[in-house]
Amino acid sequence: MEPTASGAQVTLKDVAAASGVSISTASRALDDRGNASGSAAAIHVRKVAEELGYRRNSFASNLRRGDTRTLGVLVPRLSDTVMALMFEALERAAAARGYFAMVATSGDDPEDERRAAETLLDRNVDGLILATARLDDELPRYFRERNVAHALVLRTDGVSPSALGDDEVGGYLAVRHLIDLGHRDIAVLTGPSFTSTGIARLAGARRALDEAAIETPAEWLVAAGYGIENGFSAGHEVLEGGIGRRPSAVFAANDNLAMGVIAAAHHLGIEVGEELALVGYNDIPLSSRLSTPLSSVRVPLDQIAGNAIDLIVNPGKEPQIRKSMPTLIPRASSGAPRHSMPQVR
Repeated sequence: MEPTASGAQVTLKDVAAASGVSISTASRALDDRGNASGSAAAIHVRKVAEELGYRRNSFASNLRRGDTRTLGVLVPRLSDTVMALMFEALERAAAARGYFAMVATSGDDPEDERRAAETLLDRNVDGLILATARLDDELPRYFRERNVAHALVLRTDGVSPSALGDDEVGGYLAVRHLIDLGHRDIAVLTGPSFTSTGIARLAGARRALDEAAIETPAEWLVAAGYGIENGFSAGHEVLEGGIGRRPSAVFAANDNLAMGVIAAAHHLGIEVGEELALVGYNDIPLSSRLSTPLSSVRVPLDQIAGNAIDLIVNPGKEPQIRKSMPTLIPRASSGAPRHSMPQVR
């Protein structure tokens, strides 16, 4: 609240007295949680409040009601573009529903994750949204047992309320695209095996390969982290031809991995889009701005964010695990149909 000319802060009681109404009537007129009342009395109260310089203490008001209209968001790191974009989408979705979102980072360590979650809970948040869940993560189970309102986003443990893209469909779309272009020598770089995203995208890729009766060497199925450096190492591993030949195409389970593969290919003198087809995942903004624009699987982050918020603020509605459909965005990196491409050296 802002001070009056005498230095005192204007209270709700002051507004009620100046408006000639009860404190409860003034409180209802100034409650900004829903549609503002259009009654003459409410309009008069708001006009008086504005003239007096009154500002409602929404935090204290919410505490009296037992909620703070605040949600905590836990991500591994904000240096990861997808996590930063996810948080921004959650901020927008929360604001549209009258909530405020605050973020904490935890890395991939379970103990750091628990400490960060406790820090957010100490701020009296109404619920937690976790973008950190591992398949072996105990934190969602801990929340379920203690009835802590929470939702998992982008990842799922298969039990807690979750909002994510359909990663198996996404992996399928990526590899099916490469097969439809005529490729049969396809490597797949997956995410970490402790994440639902890594497992589901690999499952989708395998389904597409199985449908086409393609047997992929085990050396071309590489589990890695989700960083550019992981893509660079894994890219070298599959492109150096350790089994006597190299793949003509690569599906990388996120765009950072794909950019690492681009760097590895450049280092080995292999031209992406001509000699090597490449598809990434997530379609981060940089993907379309690369010198060879990256084909990628786009994930509807705003829809996922809205689902995650709704799982907390409107609990009990089915389904508790909500998957949004991804879309393949083909660009130059996946190249021309295989029959018109130069032969792989």
